[in-house]
Amino acid sequence: MSDYAVIDTDEAFLAACRALTTGSGPVAVDVERASGFRYSQRAYLVQVFRRGSGAFLFDPIAISSFAPLAEAIGSEEWVFHAASQDLPSLHELGLEPARVFDTELAARLLGYERVGLAAVVERDLGIVLKKEHSAADWSTRPLPDSWLEYAELDVLHLIDLRDVIAAELAESNKSEIAAQEFEATRTRLPKPPREEPWRRLSGLHQVRGAKNLAVARALWEAREEYAREQDVSPGRLVPDRALIAAVMASPQSKGALAGVAAFTGRASRSQLDRWWEAIEEGRASTALPRERVPSDAPPPPRAWADRNPEADARLKAARPVVEARAEELGMPTENLLTPETLRRIAWEPPAVIDRASIAEALALREARPWQIEETAQRIADAFVEAAQTSDPPSAPVS
Repeated sequence: MSDYAVIDTDEAFLAACRALTTGSGPVAVDVERASGFRYSQRAYLVQVFRRGSGAFLFDPIAISSFAPLAEAIGSEEWVFHAASQDLPSLHELGLEPARVFDTELAARLLGYERVGLAAVVERDLGIVLKKEHSAADWSTRPLPDSWLEYAELDVLHLIDLRDVIAAELAESNKSEIAAQEFEATRTRLPKPPREEPWRRLSGLHQVRGAKNLAVARALWEAREEYAREQDVSPGRLVPDRALIAAVMASPQSKGALAGVAAFTGRASRSQLDRWWEAIEEGRASTALPRERVPSDAPPPPRAWADRNPEADARLKAARPVVEARAEELGMPTENLLTPETLRRIAWEPPAVIDRASIAEALALREARPWQIEETAQRIADAFVEAAQTSDPPSAPVS
């Protein structure tokens, strides 16, 4: 008999939710998925811990509705380690925290060298956690006891960890910074779907010509459809490199496709008709994809000196200033301001360079108030200095 009880009936779930209402304070939450195994990013285990109530392991596949859990927690703070990874799966279950505390994000803001859960728990609580099941297939049923022990430990120490880190944030005058970051994480909207998701095929840069790209697109779409049907990660069916190999080989028959040595995977041979049909469909397509996709993103910075020397000067002036301020604050530069945000503002700066205009540009790119406060004036000063330095000297007066 298992030492760890997975709650997989509505009756037991409701009892656990009632127990959670008797506890006190924040609620630790974690989610286990089956990334790399299943097509979806749905939750296959939800772990919850609250002082005075204990730890609970919920099987979301078996539970009809998670509304009672949302009601039991109410407006209490939800404590995560790397909330951005778990919130989308919880959203699918109808779980929307009113407030969050993210121990992983807080550890970054505090400048911890290592921010994984095991490292942070050992640093702050002196407890050693084993992390050997982080990449397991959590859709497995029944779940082994060793996996369930791992899953429970992921939430069992989170509240204690939260208290230690909250005190450290206060001592470092970073509580408000953290609060803004937590709220930004909680309310961040999902990225819109990519217009042409098939272009994310690894190795696609090797494919030349619109007709060959059409074949790559058709193979990718066929794999997606089959992966969705089977609820299996697409790469486990046929890896990206195998799809690209099939395109590059340009087989002229189904038998020739079967003979492509690099066309491998659990479904490469068993679904040969499917892949050959996709190749023929791609070759017959009249809606050929563009060979080059226009982008509104700036070019790589290494090309700026030739293509936009003024922008290059702005970036080279502002980047070390932002990096220096991040070092003074004791946090990674990307947490103070993402490199992408700085690049875009350097490439297309406001018409007038001053603190107010830079602050507005940062806000439009979703920088938080504390980030704007820390960087807007510094960036404006750097841009002005860059302009003055790069201006050609005036001709001597004769």
